[in-house]
Amino acid sequence: MLRWIRSLLFALLGSASLILHAPLILVAFLLPLEKRYALLFSYGRTILWLARHVAGVRHEVRGLEHLPTEGGSLILAKHQSTWETMFLPSVLKLPAFVLKRELLRIPVFGQGLAAVGPIAIDRSAGRKALGQIIEQGEAALASGRDVVIFPEGTRTRPGKPPNYRIGGATLAAHTHAKVIPMAIDSGCLWPKGGFPLTPGTIHVVFGPPIETEGRTAAEINAIAREWIEARQEELYATHGCPHHVSGNP
Repeated sequence: MLRWIRSLLFALLGSASLILHAPLILVAFLLPLEKRYALLFSYGRTILWLARHVAGVRHEVRGLEHLPTEGGSLILAKHQSTWETMFLPSVLKLPAFVLKRELLRIPVFGQGLAAVGPIAIDRSAGRKALGQIIEQGEAALASGRDVVIFPEGTRTRPGKPPNYRIGGATLAAHTHAKVIPMAIDSGCLWPKGGFPLTPGTIHVVFGPPIETEGRTAAEINAIAREWIEARQEELYATHGCPHHVSGNP
């Protein structure tokens, strides 16, 4: 019962924070990207604070030494909950998230997303969507921003068989950007759907950069998948996972 009460309070305070941040969107569009990102990410910092202090969801991070300080890296990451989208801007350089264009239509939240310069693609466009990733992703990387791609395209439950799409690896092969793989067990505490949250610690692991020079998109995708999925299983085995689809920690 306490878990449900804490989760409900977290949801209410999170909604209130979004409403309070709405006026900042109008101001943010008048600012350069770096200041705009910092201003709007205050919402993400608030959600992380509420997750820790209200819902009891903490986090630990390993492998930060693998993230270049100058930016311009491509992060291929597991995606299990909303949590990582709030967390990643705290450790990456002005990250440009690849996301579906429909998210920009969500009132208030969508306008905030648009203001931080995502790579918004039309998933129904087929191969044209891949071209959008390459064109916009190359521009973001060239400007020194990190690019975040969730290869499975959506949030997946812990233990669900992976389905890595080729878009992120194709961008890496095209630009020769180094790929930083990321594993995470956020879905064990903050499940898809977001309710209720389970108190505990989310574990994030960044891997060594994957060299992309001279490798095909398929090879890059396979290497990233192998590393991420191996770390995922290690996290589940070490820390347990109440929301694992097999029903076992």
